[in-house]
Amino acid sequence: MSDAAKRNAALAALELVEDGMVLGLGTGSTAAIFVELLAEKVRDGLNVTGTPTSEATDKQARGLGIKIVDPGELERLDLTVDGADEFDSKLRLIKGGGAALLREKIIADASARMVVIADASKEVKVLGRFPLPIEINPFAAELTRREIHAAVEEMEMGMRQAAGG
Repeated sequence: MSDAAKRNAALAALELVEDGMVLGLGTGSTAAIFVELLAEKVRDGLNVTGTPTSEATDKQARGLGIKIVDPGELERLDLTVDGADEFDSKLRLIKGGGAALLREKIIADASARMVVIADASKEVKVLGRFPLPIEINPFAAELTRREIHAAVEEMEMGMRQAAGG
């Protein structure tokens, strides 16, 4: 899909940004366009603070003059704008196929609102066209392992039932 479609998605998300907001800044090609457009608004006087979901976004935003803070310093996040790896016709999506998986999830969860921006190139008939990484933090690793196994068993049971077995 063209950069014009990504830019249009980013522009639509930018309309949700208000002066004084604390923003989660996503990762990926469409999110990078959003950060570029946000920086233009900041240069024109928009007052926002951002916390990025990746080192690449952190470097980009700082380089463009967006005020960045560590998420640990924040009491709230008003809005996170991030891309998607893929979505289907029911608007179910997969996020986190890249290296920023844990950071993306933490920032999204801490936000009052999450907006996902994507172009048509991310639409798939069936979710899961690539292996989805699972990141386990050492904190509560055994609890996480059990939860993952339970989720996989539930999915396998659903697939067997759908197949008539």
